[in-house]
Amino acid sequence: IEWKITDSLVPYKSSVEAMEKRVEAIRTGVAHELVWLLEHPAIYTRGTSANEDELLRTPRFPVFDSGRGGRYTYHGPGQRVIYLMLDLRRRGSDIHAYVRGLEQWLIDSLADFGLNAVRRSGRVGIWIPRNNGRETKIGAIGVRVRRWVSFHGVSLNVAPNLDHYSDIVPCGVLDHGVTSIADLGLTIKMSEVDFVLRKNFEKHFGATIDENKKLSLALENSLPHTDLTR
Repeated sequence: IEWKITDSLVPYKSSVEAMEKRVEAIRTGVAHELVWLLEHPAIYTRGTSANEDELLRTPRFPVFDSGRGGRYTYHGPGQRVIYLMLDLRRRGSDIHAYVRGLEQWLIDSLADFGLNAVRRSGRVGIWIPRNNGRETKIGAIGVRVRRWVSFHGVSLNVAPNLDHYSDIVPCGVLDHGVTSIADLGLTIKMSEVDFVLRKNFEKHFGATIDENKKLSLALENSLPHTDLTR
């Protein structure tokens, strides 16, 4: 499984186009599976189950229709977005088990930072119980599967501007708010989050290889080799 991190902000439309191409390449066996970590400019995306009344006011950022499941959500700087293009035929062809695996991956990763994240029946995503009895959402999940190859994926709030959620009902949930690692009092670099995410991903889904390393190995294998044995 290739592991790719893009440091610059990636426009949403171009990321979807790239995923579409990669999914087809994985399906036909000409490309490896891919996990792509990135950040988007500030935007809202509308999933296939979104209701128009969940857009609370004239949005201050662009709104994109998304082929993923779910409702309205926000993406922006300080949020780690992770797109997973995985062949689910190799993982039991079970979408529900795949989503539960994504949830557990995020729960385990947040536990490494001392955060008690949970899943809740009927509310897809990852939640943080608070002292006031409410729960706030720290991780969102929205996936799509085409011929058993997944795309779209998950997002984890590291240190985004949480006020940007106020234009929407996040994921259709009115009774609970949103939070982030920074909002919970922790200052953690995105690179540290990425390290922990990768460690726990491999525990649940299998070994990864850096995209750049894969390219280097391909180049090395294409060069002529001199036999120095005598």
